[in-house]
Amino acid sequence: MFNEWLRTNKVAMWLLTVVRIYLGYQWISHGWEKLTGGFDAGGFLQGAIAKSTGEHPAVQGWWAAFLEHAAMPGVKFFNVLIPLGEFLVGLGLILGTFTTFAALMAIVMNAAFLFSGTVSTNAQMLLLEVFVVVAAANAGKIGLDHYVLPYLRRFFKREGAQGPATVTPLRKKHTA
Repeated sequence: MFNEWLRTNKVAMWLLTVVRIYLGYQWISHGWEKLTGGFDAGGFLQGAIAKSTGEHPAVQGWWAAFLEHAAMPGVKFFNVLIPLGEFLVGLGLILGTFTTFAALMAIVMNAAFLFSGTVSTNAQMLLLEVFVVVAAANAGKIGLDHYVLPYLRRFFKREGAQGPATVTPLRKKHTA
């Protein structure tokens, strides 16, 4: 019942727009700060790895192993990926473009930050992002998704009820 309300109700659509823009602002501002101010994930990663030891570790061993053996060797890649990802997620949420995908990527980033032992506002943002993902297209109706999603649906329109989706041209060719 709540799921249906989130997906179809006009009041929910407006509330989700406020939530979406708030989340988008958080992401885009932090991403922009990292893009323009220089960003090095190395210290954060080392801190997260250090939190995986001791009597009550804040970071699980499997996540620390991933950070140590995958993220740390590829820190230059993460130095670009994190700020760019934050900025693009924020842009998508603010503009309401590919809203569900942007919120899903925001969930992935917030989960990674939480796994790394950083609480801050990540848990609150993750919860709000779940609402945006569950609401699906209703979260982006007041945004560019209102125009983009119908276009994509027409572009990838299914031919009949069975078989894979096929690309159909928007304009039919006339033969005379």
